[in-house]
This record gives sequence, C-alpha cells and structure tokens, in this order.
Amino acid sequence: MTAGSGVLLVLLSLSGALRAHGGDLTAGETCKAGFSEEDYTALISQNILEGEKLLKVKFSGCLGSEGTQYETNSVDFKVGADGTVFAARELRIPSREVAFTVTAWDRQTAERWDATVRLLVAQTSSGHQPPQKGRRPPALDPARPPGDTLRPWPQRPHASGLRRQKRDWVIPPINVPENSRGPFPQQLVRIRSDKDNDIPIRYSVTGVGADQPPMEVFSIDSMSGRMYVTRPMDREERASYHLRAHAVDMNGNKVENPIDLYIYVIDMNDNRPEFLNQVYNGSVDEGSKPGTYVMTVTANDADDSSTANGMVRYRILTQSPQSPSQNMFTVNSETGDIVTVAAGLDREKVQQYTVIIQATDMEGNLNYGLSNTATAIIAVADVNDNPPEFTTSTYAGEVPENRVETVVANLTVMDRDQPHSPNWNAVYRIISGDPSGHFVIRTDPVTNEGLVTVVKAVDYELNRAFMLTVMVANQAPLASGVQMSFQSTAGVTISVMDVNEAPYFPSNHKLIRLEEGVPPGTALTTFSAVDPDRFVQQAVRYSKLSDPASWLHMNATNGQVTTAAVLDRESLYIKNNIYEATFLAADNGVPPASGTGTLQIYLIDINDNAPELIPQEGQVCEKPRLNAINITAADADIDPNVGPYVFELPFVPAAVRKNWTITRLNGDYAQLSLRILYLEAGVYDVPVIVTDSGNPPLSNTSIIKVKVCPCDDNGDCTATGAVAAAGLGTGAIAAILLCVVLLLTMVLLFAAWMKRREKERHTKQLLIDPEDDVRDNILKYDEEGGGEEDQDYDLSQLQQPEAVEHVLSKAAGVRRVDERPVGAEPQYPVRPALPHPGDIGDFINEGLRAADNDPTAPPYDSLLVFDYEGSGSTAGSVSSLNSSSSGDQDYNYLNDWGPRFKKLADMYGGGED
Repeated sequence: MTAGSGVLLVLLSLSGALRAHGGDLTAGETCKAGFSEEDYTALISQNILEGEKLLKVKFSGCLGSEGTQYETNSVDFKVGADGTVFAARELRIPSREVAFTVTAWDRQTAERWDATVRLLVAQTSSGHQPPQKGRRPPALDPARPPGDTLRPWPQRPHASGLRRQKRDWVIPPINVPENSRGPFPQQLVRIRSDKDNDIPIRYSVTGVGADQPPMEVFSIDSMSGRMYVTRPMDREERASYHLRAHAVDMNGNKVENPIDLYIYVIDMNDNRPEFLNQVYNGSVDEGSKPGTYVMTVTANDADDSSTANGMVRYRILTQSPQSPSQNMFTVNSETGDIVTVAAGLDREKVQQYTVIIQATDMEGNLNYGLSNTATAIIAVADVNDNPPEFTTSTYAGEVPENRVETVVANLTVMDRDQPHSPNWNAVYRIISGDPSGHFVIRTDPVTNEGLVTVVKAVDYELNRAFMLTVMVANQAPLASGVQMSFQSTAGVTISVMDVNEAPYFPSNHKLIRLEEGVPPGTALTTFSAVDPDRFVQQAVRYSKLSDPASWLHMNATNGQVTTAAVLDRESLYIKNNIYEATFLAADNGVPPASGTGTLQIYLIDINDNAPELIPQEGQVCEKPRLNAINITAADADIDPNVGPYVFELPFVPAAVRKNWTITRLNGDYAQLSLRILYLEAGVYDVPVIVTDSGNPPLSNTSIIKVKVCPCDDNGDCTATGAVAAAGLGTGAIAAILLCVVLLLTMVLLFAAWMKRREKERHTKQLLIDPEDDVRDNILKYDEEGGGEEDQDYDLSQLQQPEAVEHVLSKAAGVRRVDERPVGAEPQYPVRPALPHPGDIGDFINEGLRAADNDPTAPPYDSLLVFDYEGSGSTAGSVSSLNSSSSGDQDYNYLNDWGPRFKKLADMYGGGED
C-alpha cells in the first residue's frame, strides 16, 4: 500500500483486541462549528407513518449544543431538539428520492449552518441479495481473528502518475445468527480508511437499527471503526438491516464516500408449527369410497420457509373409535388433506371419528424438529340407505259419512336413517282404492306417522267401505344401489258409518222470472227438497224461514209456492229487481235434520207508476228575466217505462198557457218561466202535465207553487216583494175576478177559434193531397248544439216558437220550418156557393197568393235552417267522393215510397227513356 492513498478497510472480526489509534487531536486545534456532514443520506420505505424517525443529524458547536435550534424548508419533515429527523404526517413517497435542507442557527450569534438531507426509497439491488433459498449463510466465528481486508473505495492516484479511477467495491453481506447468547456488545466488523494514517478520522453508521427505529441495535466506535451488535437478533422480528458507514475528519468534513452495509439475520429453528385452529370439523358421507376427500388442516411455522426450519409435515397420531378399521383416514404429509383409505363408513354404527393430527417442522424429522398437534372431528353424514318400512301390513279405521278433516287411521313406519332429515321424513301416497280422492295421507312431523284424513265427504248410500293400498317413501331419493323394501306397501280398510242426512234443495238459489202485479193466489213454482237417506223412509215438511214482505205462501207437504199478496217491483224489499225468500225442509229422522233453500224472484217492470215533478215549488220575478224554474221528472219505474218525458201545460185554465211557458231541455229536464211581460206578485199554482214513454204511457199533472215577486238587479226577491207575494189583498181578489171573466171570454174565443180551425182544415184539403202531408212523420229530437268550433250559439233558433211575436220578430228564413208555426193566419178567399166559370181562374190565383204568404201552409220541411257550426272543421271534405254510374241499378223501389218520390221514380226507373 503506497503512502498517501486513502483506503477504507473493513476488518471482519468478532473478537480480539485492536490496536488503539495512535494519533489524538491536539489541544490547540482551532474550533470550527458545523454539521458533521454536508449531505445526509438515509434509506426509507415508500410509506412513512406520522412521527416515524428517519435519521439523526449531528451539529457541533464551539460552546456545545445548547442554544442551537433546527428547522427545515419542508412541511413534511421536522427536526427535534436532539437532531432527529421525523415525518410530520403520514406520507407516501412517489419518487425514489426526497431532498430538503436542515438549518441549525445559534440564538445568541444568529449564525446559520445548512446541511442537505436525502431520503432514498429502498430498492432491491442485484449486488446485495440475501442468501439463496435453502442455503444457510456462514455465521460469524467468534474465535477467528480479523484477517480479511476489503477495499470498498478505489485507491487515489499515485503522486508519480495518473491512474484510472475504479468504481466502489461491493461489500459482501454480513450474516448474524439470531438468538445469540453474547456477550454483548459483540463485534461484527471494523471499518478503516487508509487516510487515518495522516489525519484523525471519525466513523459512524446510519440507517434502521442504528439511528433509526429500532434504535441502537448496532453501534460503532467512532475512533477505531469497530462495529458491534448490542443485543440478540430475532429474524421473525426483522430479517435484514441496511446501514451506511461514514468516515469524516475531526471537523466533520467527508473524507470518504459512504458505503452500504447489508446485515442478514440467520434463521434458527426456534418456532413450533402453529395450527390455524385447534379443532377442525369436517364430514364425510357414509359408504364413501376410499380416497374421498374429507377436509384440510393447516399449520404455519414462523421460521424461514425456505429452510428446513419452516418446512412442516403432517401425520395422524390416533383415531377414535378404531371401527371398523384403525386406519380409516390418512393425511397428506405436505398439504394436510385428510382422505379416507378404507371402506365401511356406516352412520348407523359410528356417527363420528376423532383424529389427532401432528405437524412437525424440519421436514417432519422427529429427532430435530418441533411439533404441535390439533384435533380433527369427522362426522359421518347420513345418506338414504335405509328405506322406510310399515310396522304392519294392514290398518283399519272408520268414518261417519259427510264428515271431513277427520283422521281415520294412523300408519306407523320405521326408518333407521337420521331422524328429522330428508332421508328419514316419510311421504305417503295412496296407490289404489280411492279414485274420487276422498282421502289424503299427511305426515306427522314429530312421529313420522301417516295420518289418513278425509278431505272429501263420503256418502254411505254410495260407498259403505274403502280398501286403500298405500306406499311410503322418503323425501330424499334412495342412495344408489339401494332397493325399496316390500314392507314399504300396506293396505288400509275404512268403514263408512250411516248418519241421518238433512234434506237438500237440488236447485238452491232457484231463480224464476215474472211480471210484477200478479194477483194473490197465483202459483209461482214448486220448490221441493230431496232426502239423501234413500234406505230409510222419511217424510219431509216445508215451512217459510224468511219472507220479508209476506208475499208468498208455501205448501207444507209438496213445497208449492203461491203469491199471498201483489208483488211490487218498486217495494223497499226489492234489491236489483230481485225478491228473496228462504224456505226450510225438515225430515222426521232421529235426530231430525233440516236444510234450507233460497228462492229468488226476478220481477219484470210494468208501467204502473206515473212520473212526478220535482221541485214542487219555486220562485220567479214578476217581470221576465233570465231566471226560470228548473224542473225534473222522476219515475219509480225503469227503462223503457221512464223517459224521455213530455212536458206540457194544460189548456184549461187558459191563463196557464197565457202567463207561463215550459221549455224542455232534454229527456228528463224542463224549464218553467213567465210568458207575459208582467205578472202581479203572489203565489200561483201552475199545473204541469208530464208523460212518460211507457207502453201504454202514463201521465200525471203536478201542481208547482210558484212565488212571483219583485226582484232587484241581481234577480233576487226583495223584502217587500216577498211580503206581497205571501198573501192576497183587495187588488188580488179583483184580479182573480177579472181573470175569471177573462177566462170565460177566452173559452168562448177558443171555441170559436177551434170551430174556425176545423173549417180551415177542411178547406186546405183542396190544396194538398193527404198523402203528401208528412207532418205526422216528422220526429222532433233533442237539440245537440253546433259543431267542433261552434261554442257560442243561440239555442232559441232551434226551439219551437211559443208566441206570435217571437215568430214574426225574426228575419225571413231564420226560423224552424220543420213544424207548423203559430202565428196570424192569412185570409183565404171564400169559394162562392155557385161559382161562375169565369171566376175560377181568379179564385185559384187568389188562393195561391194566400198560400204563398201563409207560414202555416205545408210542406214545413221545404227549407231546413241549421245552426252555424264554425269554419275549418276537422272532418274531411266529401267533395272528393265520386259518384259512379257503372253497373245496372234498379230504381223501381222508388215507386213504393209515395207521391213525393214519384218524380225520381220517373227519372231513374223509367228504363231507357
């Protein structure tokens, strides 16, 4: 070794005295404050916990460490008062290296010193691999003195010339056996630099186990470089350590680059195998073949699994009971799988086996390995290898007729399989003897017995006994190769006992139909009962049980039903047109028995109720306004004997039609209102005739009390008007007398008018053929309003005019002309008794002019005026429909339609002409 070359020597030594360093620091050397290193490096894991210590920086001051404070430029790391660097929060290092600056400053002098800290994330290096699997690294020999010198750093260039610089050496791993007994501290290596011959050097180590938790597992003599382990190692606690060795001068200046030291803890067989469970439970079906898998037991050894210390092997120590063989099971020595090795598993003989399993490390070597045991409990699972069998071949029972849900026989069976399992639960089935399904066999869940139960009533008159053949099986199918036993089938004899049965009506809820109003004593039907006891002669008597309206009578011996009163469909006892009565039929057996039957009578409606008007009173103003009395027709009958109704006012007295008018709104409703311009206040009885649509129709005159009173602007009666309308004064009496006179006058005028109308009707027969008069064929229907867009229309144009002024005040063409209007009739010329032949032409012309100006002259349907229905109808146009003249069409039927179609018959039915 040449002088001046700087070489760090690592001496592997566990014992022996080393020569102390010959040079000491001179007392007069100048003090220089600062960090021991300018760049600190530590190896860390990627995940760091909060408060985890990473490394320790050392700062030397001339006056000691008192008054020195530390700080960093990173928010993730902090420095304690003793120089320990720790994580300020839980971190995950995303990169391979983290660098930050640690600053030490003196509070007295305000001086600052900086050092760089580099944290390297641990990476696996190919040059520092742990010992190969299966090979134990050589342990340190404490009796061997240090003799190997490693040169981890390259030698510096010689003064006489240039040399190529070599890369750092790779230090071999240091193997330390665990559980060493010491004495401690125990030397591991010695680190030296060839520069320690020139200047004093201080040595240190950093990393986990030195200045990082666990702290002070390793220590180093800073002057001699001897590195020690301070306590016994435990491989199961930590298998390896990564340290870095540093060499600096007395001022903390780096002399050599740090070197990596890898220390591996050598495993010793100091842990027994431990089973995951102390007791394992498994099962295997009875009758299983050899080699059937049962379960797996597992034991773990904390020692190194790559060495024999952690290799576990299994074996069976004992088996209980040892029946039918002492070796019914075996265990795979490596996997711990337990399988069967012998046949003969029978749950009915042995239900459970207890097996003791032993696990031994050192690959099962009982001389050197450590062992542990666990218990495996193997239950023999039941399979359906025993069919159920009846305890006897025949069973007997009896049942009264007409009784259901009655147990008539108990069937007992024997099954050696596991109770209350699908292999034991019995299922019974009737094979023959019950084609109508009168019986079922239910299973008692506790005793497994079969309960023969009646579910459909039996009749003694039809069957006096039943011979059943039943079979029993299990819920689960029989195991493969197991056959059903002949004892799984048995016979059951059931006797039926006779009892007195009640008579019954064959057509219960019998329905008959007839019209209401039949007279009393009318025979309706014969409602008789039948006695099911055919083998016993018994008499049956009939009586009424329920007849709400007392309309019916029943013959006690033959059951004939006759009417005792008139049947009214509108009675309160009728529901949905049906009257119900209940009758009783009883025999004279022992004990007596009875049955009931219901007779339903459907009453067909006839028109026997005239319609009524509601309300019976109302109120209108003395002057015509928009207010009117809405009246409604009601009929107790049903369709078609109800609406549409016809509302009209009587002709007598004449004042009724003079003062009042009634307008039908639809088939059931109408409006009563004033016809004249003014009517004195008072209470008037207005008769209204209403007629239904029955066949024949019925009419009724209802008196409506109408109070006429003065009204305010809102159409309501005033207080004064209400008082005036309540009674009759002198003026009212005078008015009544005047009305009587007027009524007589109107009767005379009406008689004269009727006589005149009769005369005019005979006269008009000369102007029109009776066959052409179609007034009796015009049907007046309810008005239905306008079309899709006509929402504001005047219904008065669609109503029959009631006054001459109403007709004459309308413009020409704006009136209904499909019925004969009421108005002033023109004067037709009177035909002379002895007409002159020259006057005939004048007479005809005058009659023609009179007919043209007569609005009452037929035909009334020559012009039909409809209400305006709006524009833009959503219906399509019919103009696109084309008439087709192709083909022959027979129009001769037009001749049968009357004289009005004679012209069309001549035009289209005249043949080729």
